[in-house]
Order: sequence, then C-alpha cells, then structure tokens
Amino acid sequence: MYSVSSVEELQNLNPFIVIGCGGGGEKFSNLEGIETVGFVDDDDDKQGQTFCGSKVSGSLVQTIEETDAKSVAIMLPIGAEGTALKYAVQAIDNGKNVVCSFRSLALNDNVSLLNFANEKGVVVKEISPRLDIIEDILGTAPEKCCETLPKISYTPKAPVVFIGGTSQECGKRTTTRLLGKEANKRGINCLVLSTDEMGLEKPSDLNFRAGSLSSMDIPSAILGLMKYLEEKKNPDIIFIEGQSSLTEIGNPHPRGLSAAILIGSAPDVTIVCHRPNHPYRDPRGIKEEITAIEAIEPTKVVGLSINLRNTDSNTGCENFESEFNLTAADVYNEGASTLLDSILNYLKENKLFKKD
Repeated sequence: MYSVSSVEELQNLNPFIVIGCGGGGEKFSNLEGIETVGFVDDDDDKQGQTFCGSKVSGSLVQTIEETDAKSVAIMLPIGAEGTALKYAVQAIDNGKNVVCSFRSLALNDNVSLLNFANEKGVVVKEISPRLDIIEDILGTAPEKCCETLPKISYTPKAPVVFIGGTSQECGKRTTTRLLGKEANKRGINCLVLSTDEMGLEKPSDLNFRAGSLSSMDIPSAILGLMKYLEEKKNPDIIFIEGQSSLTEIGNPHPRGLSAAILIGSAPDVTIVCHRPNHPYRDPRGIKEEITAIEAIEPTKVVGLSINLRNTDSNTGCENFESEFNLTAADVYNEGASTLLDSILNYLKENKLFKKD
C-alpha cells in the first residue's frame, strides 16, 4: 500500500530534499535516477558543508522555498523518530510527498500521519525491511523490524576481557564468573557482564539474553551496559561473557550472535573456552576459533579454559598448553588464577591495566 517495491516508484517523486547527511542519506541520493536538490541536517557541524554535491541546510522549510523539490526523503537512524516525525509533518504541511525509512519513521505506527497526507493530497511511502518477502518464502517473519536500539559509541575506561569459545556449552559462563571471583579475591574492582539469561550467579553485575536482540542491536546493548556500569562502579577491569562460537560446525545460526557480542565488546584481551569430545556440539577447534576472533577484532587471545568433562584421565590442560603455547586451565576444578595471571601480565606489558 505505502511500501516502496521499486526504484521507479521513487523516480516518479523526483526531485527530493533529503533529511539526514549520513549513510542513509547518501545511499538514497545514489539510487539510480534519483534527483536530489537539497540536504537538511540538525547537526550544526554539518550545516553549511557540502554533502553529495549540495550544501547542507538546517531548515527544511527554507530549503523547500529555495528549491523545486516535489518530495522529502527522511533518512534518519533508529532513535530519531521524534525528529523524523517533525520533518514529515513540515513536509506534508508544505504540500510535499514524503518517503521515509522504517528506521526513521515506521508508518504502521503513525496512522495519523497517513491520514494527514491523505487530507493534503500528497503521497507517503516507506522504504520497508521487506519482511513480506521473508514470510512468503519461509512461511513466517517478525511483524516489524527487530532492530530497535539507537546506535551509540563508547570507549570503556577499563580494559575489556572477552570470554569466547569453540562451541556452545563449553564453559564460557563458568569461566567468566570464576575470573570475576578471582579478581575480587585479589582486591581488583571488576565488572562482570553476562550475556545469558542463566548468568544469575555472583559476581555477575548484570545479565541479559543477547540472543533475544537483533544482531544489529547487540553491540549497542553491550556498549550501553558497559557505560552504565562504569559510571556506577568505576571498575579496574571488565569481563564479558560471549555466546556460541564463530566457527562451530553444524549450527550456523548463533554464530552471528557471537560476532556481535565480540564486536560490541571490542576487547583488549580474550580467553577461549573449549570442550574436547563434546557430546552434542561439533566445534572446529581452538586454532580456528583463535584465528576467527583475532581477525574480527584487534584483540589478543592469551589463555584457554579447558572443560575436561568428556575426556579421559590421559588428557589434561598441559596437552593444550604445549600444542598452542598458551596458558590452559581447568577452571571448574582448579579455579581461574592462572588465566587471570595471563590476562594481567598481557595488560600490564601493554600498559592497559592502571591498578597497581
């Protein structure tokens, strides 16, 4: 009804004023056959600058008066719905068509805007996530876009440790918790963030199910929680529990979850967990996981947490230490002291740990 399904629909609404001088605005103006005659942005630093060949204005009404635009395209990020609505009302009130992104202003949630456009005799269109395509092919789809959190940037003051693994159920939650306990025992003020609904045990400061979020929202959630907890706790070090694996065979679905947590954590240092002879998972292995982690983020893997539950008496952590030249520990039976030593040694050598 109001969902854009082809670029020809947009071409029929030329020329455009584009709201938002970021990635969305640039992509829209670069669509084939789209004519853009002006840009508007609320950011004072962008106003007066040239963007995609046009000078950026701070006023939509003024830009409408100065151009022959027939339509206004609102290309703002999630979190800017109020601003998007303001511009949509201004455009419609001035007799201009409106094209918006579902990220800016989901029209399903703004029926009054559709009624206002109908009264003014203008067109309102949405560049939608096209979930109808997914539903047609797979038989089901979310009712709306799952991406809801605003994009944020934040650099933690304390060093960040990511606890990843070669598969699901290999010891990440236990290792994260025991690293936190060992840090507390040494008088180190640590922050422990669990990304699992089961992460209820102390010393976890917060837990949430990262898998309940869109992978696009997970980095924002991680960054937002770190910022919130740092302001409350001012930690010396931050431990973040990973989920799943980047490389596990046979179950690719949560691998994007693992990558999203890793990216949001942007860790200084990483511990990799591994469960040999896993009874119901199929990990590729430690080497592959280390390669994948260090390729995605500029972090350093400094230790291995080995879950020996499914091994015989001839297999011990020393086997993994000699093979990978990394500290390896059975944290469930022996605690996380040696792994924390490896973490702190690396951080101190690289001047990343400020506590004496």
